[in-house]
Amino acid sequence: MKQFDIKRPEFSPYGFTCELWKPARMPRPDRHNEVELNLLSSGSLSYLLGGRRTIIEARRLAIFWAAIPHQIVDFEGASPYFVITLPLSDFLRASTDSGLVSRVLQGELLIDSMQDNVDEMIFHRWERELGNGDPSLERAAKLEVRARLLRFATRVSKATTPRSTPMLSRADQLACYIARNYQQPLTSESIAEAIGLHANYAMSLFRKTYGTTITSFVVQHRISHAQRLLITTDNAILNVAFDSGFQSLSRFNEVFKAVCGCSPREYRKAHCATIDSHPSSPGNHVSKVQSR
Repeated sequence: MKQFDIKRPEFSPYGFTCELWKPARMPRPDRHNEVELNLLSSGSLSYLLGGRRTIIEARRLAIFWAAIPHQIVDFEGASPYFVITLPLSDFLRASTDSGLVSRVLQGELLIDSMQDNVDEMIFHRWERELGNGDPSLERAAKLEVRARLLRFATRVSKATTPRSTPMLSRADQLACYIARNYQQPLTSESIAEAIGLHANYAMSLFRKTYGTTITSFVVQHRISHAQRLLITTDNAILNVAFDSGFQSLSRFNEVFKAVCGCSPREYRKAHCATIDSHPSSPGNHVSKVQSR
């Protein structure tokens, strides 16, 4: 049974998987360039994602783009839950609904408006078959995942952001403030002041809670925002840099390559080639849509 590995490198891919995970608090956010599907048979998961702390409840399929920093900060129940990781290119090919694609790429966490009574049985089959390495079964599973996404898409207008928990810890308040303001000039001091904390205490509390620095967390959000713009718009690289919160193109290029292993231009070229081959690609339809 899987559990989050704190030593896991940023953006290290999972590939196409369906696995059972043990519910546990994550000491730091994870990021990987796949679309993630979560399904719980019981209990709940509380995620910190997209500037809010949200709850995924049992037996309702949840979908989000995992390039956005996401972190389980609380849970109820000890039953394992299913995690599907689907490479972004496969998701774009699998989903023929541009509305679903757009919402996921713009950073929404979507939850099915209905329970599907066959989900758990099918997920168990995918978990078993993908574990044996048979390419034919993997192809079959991808087709079945595509069918499930199509069913999800028929209800996407009813799929909503999960309920938010109103009471946030000081650490959660810091993280949520960053998630909502990372496009603005930020310092550890200005973030702490906004929450009413001393800067040194805020930095210590943040590192203890999330296992990373405030500065690194800001960078994570800026990079994931840049990725969304590079994929879903035709904005100039300079405009992407500024819109993501970077103060110079050179700094943006330097940080992006350090985190993603390639330049912003190379990243766009690789992913736009995949989107252009998608029958209902959001490439042109979403080109003027700005992420959060």
